[in-house]
Amino acid sequence: MSRTLSFRGKLAMGSEERISLHTNRGQIGYKITKFQIVSESPGASSVEQIGQIFKISVSPASTIDFSDNTLLGIAMYHDHADASRHFSNYVIFDNEIFNQDIFINITDAAGGITEGNYYIEVEVFDLALDEATVATLKDIRNND
Repeated sequence: MSRTLSFRGKLAMGSEERISLHTNRGQIGYKITKFQIVSESPGASSVEQIGQIFKISVSPASTIDFSDNTLLGIAMYHDHADASRHFSNYVIFDNEIFNQDIFINITDAAGGITEGNYYIEVEVFDLALDEATVATLKDIRNND
């Protein structure tokens, strides 16, 4: 039986937050189903915010690399004082199952300093022992 957890918060540009999901036996699995970001002050100035979720702690960057196997999803938020130039976009790798903590960061490609809000939903489900072992081994490999 699966259920959903949600997380929300606010991050300063260029900072990272750890979302604690690990358990002692690793038999709880997670999959990201929603990831959205929005500026602290929409319409106040031009922003090009990029939010990224990783399986490991990384230095926040305004570049995106889909070949990074620790990347779980990205969200982009572009806002301009001219309301006609506003958009949001996101990509979630929904086939990625994990059983450890995740890390979110937000940067502004336009160099802004406005803080960014985030909202994440994860599906939670029980893992069989072999599935938990595979997820844990993937996490160990990512931390090398």
